[in-house]
Amino acid sequence: MITTINSTRGRKAGRILGRAPRVFRLGLFTGLLALLLIACDGSDNSTATSTAQANVTTLSPLTMEALQRQRTVRIYLPPSYDSSEQRYPVLYMHDGQNLFDDATSFVGEWGVDETLNGLAASHGLEVIVVGIDHGGDQRMTELNPYDHEKFGAGEGAAYLRFVVEQLKPQIDRDYRTLPDRDNTAIMGSSMGGLISHYAINRYPQVFSKAGIFSPAYWVGPQILPMAEQAAPQDARLYLLMGGREGDEMVQNFERMGEILSRSLPAGSWQAKLAADGEHNEKFWRGELADALLWLFQRENFAAQTVGE
Repeated sequence: MITTINSTRGRKAGRILGRAPRVFRLGLFTGLLALLLIACDGSDNSTATSTAQANVTTLSPLTMEALQRQRTVRIYLPPSYDSSEQRYPVLYMHDGQNLFDDATSFVGEWGVDETLNGLAASHGLEVIVVGIDHGGDQRMTELNPYDHEKFGAGEGAAYLRFVVEQLKPQIDRDYRTLPDRDNTAIMGSSMGGLISHYAINRYPQVFSKAGIFSPAYWVGPQILPMAEQAAPQDARLYLLMGGREGDEMVQNFERMGEILSRSLPAGSWQAKLAADGEHNEKFWRGELADALLWLFQRENFAAQTVGE
């Protein structure tokens, strides 16, 4: 069963059904914490064959001025990029190792390149994707804008300064982008979902769209009051959670739904609970197309074939 909620249902939009059975609570939460921590090791799956499409490239490592660390950035260019003079919207995504390639991912990739190549053909949706690799051992702090008793001082604000003040100007300079906020989006899962939600509240003048998959609100619960007090009124937010991600994850997702139903205009956000969804790339990959079509408002668009 899939229960979908969205802002058109008013105050009850935050009420989510289909919660994972309570008997799984401890095991699911423990497993989720282990996944978050193991994913921080930054190791590549070097025995896997590369699955990245030809329109994915890797930039030379960048120095993050705000954090004084090196970082790899991966770029996906739309199928028509080399044969046109068109400018394109840009989607910034976290955990770049896991977006395009089995050979660099932890436990499988999102298939962002395959998904967008397909959507370009079926819906005319063409977007540049900027995938920012995570920081290995620093992931839990880099993607958290708040201090945490276990993981340490949050570095999310500095990480976002890198994205907004350093990386975005470079991308807009070197590629044919549509640089305005209406054509700039941010997306991530888990810790990446947390920092994406924070980003659209903190930088509403930069981002107009956010994909917030399986957000780790439990690591930074301060995002809950922020979402009510600083909610962007002219943005689009797409939230996703799996029913098998643990009670605390689902409960925080439910709380966020209640907050958004009070703080955001009807039709500007969606929150989807997939009852069988788990905290992994396979789940996020399967939900990616729907999220992209909704965020970029192409869900009812059918691409015309040549000659029509």
